[in-house]
Amino acid sequence: MTQLKRSSINRRDAIAASLAAISWPAATFAQAADWKPTKPIRLICGQAPGASTDATARAYSDYFSQKLGVPVTVENKPGGVGMVAGEAVARSTPDGTTLLVSLQSVMAQMPVLIKKPTIDPDKDLLPIAAIGVGPVVASTHKDFPAKTIQELVAMSKKKPVNVGNYAVGSGWQMMLNQLVKDTGAQLNVVNYRGTGAMVTDLYAGHIDIGAGSLAGLTGGLEKGLIKPMLIIIGSRSSKLPGIPTWVDAGFRGPAYEDLAEMNILMAPAGTPQIIIDTLARLVSASVSDSVRVKSVRETLGADDMPLVGAELQRFISRSWPTYRKLSREMGLAAE
Repeated sequence: MTQLKRSSINRRDAIAASLAAISWPAATFAQAADWKPTKPIRLICGQAPGASTDATARAYSDYFSQKLGVPVTVENKPGGVGMVAGEAVARSTPDGTTLLVSLQSVMAQMPVLIKKPTIDPDKDLLPIAAIGVGPVVASTHKDFPAKTIQELVAMSKKKPVNVGNYAVGSGWQMMLNQLVKDTGAQLNVVNYRGTGAMVTDLYAGHIDIGAGSLAGLTGGLEKGLIKPMLIIIGSRSSKLPGIPTWVDAGFRGPAYEDLAEMNILMAPAGTPQIIIDTLARLVSASVSDSVRVKSVRETLGADDMPLVGAELQRFISRSWPTYRKLSREMGLAAE
């Protein structure tokens, strides 16, 4: 088995420092009367129609409308590393009628990847809930001989392995960078603008391995075009029995453990606590109370419960500083 270097980062100290660096008003979840909006609600989605974030936003638009008694619509505003959607929400009136649904990794990296961001997601947006996107899976072409990440590393030292990366600055790219540091693996990373083109090349055997959401790879897995090797983001999945996570495979450290991906629901800073609490409770209840939310979760393979309150804040305080630190170390920061 490949011997891995121990991370020099003291995880308790790193988390404590992160908590000091990012702080939002603590969600108390007092069981007060629920918020009753009187105007329509807009969910501003930071990703394009058809993406998992869009599907999640539309499921919640139905559920929120049903429970809150007002129309709830989805508006897609992709682009600008999340800046377009984030600014639209941050600059809106903090009354609960304009909310953001985005990938949390996009919000994490916005201040690093944009040279002069017009908003600060740490200060101008308030997290409400994080919703699982299901496992992100590293999968190999059907004819690639390695079955485990350790076997892949060993093979790469004899002949470089061609690895597809779905986006510059992705968590997958950061993990690959750390893997090279820890093991001396020889990887030829091919960058793509999105998962679609990468998956097409993976199916065709132009690259040896790539990573994507379980929902996006299910077709290829079912047809036997690719083979799952490792769950790189998320916990073990009942849909992928026997497929390990990084930790299961013996890899530890922030790059392997803290770069989680979730859809995040956020409101403008200054939004009253009763609104935050009401929406957080609805998100938590939706996993058992909404047929459409359950359907989206099933499609994505999402088994985990939404994060709200203090648990959500702890998650962000681990994940966001790690994304930013590794982006800077890889030279991706806009200077």
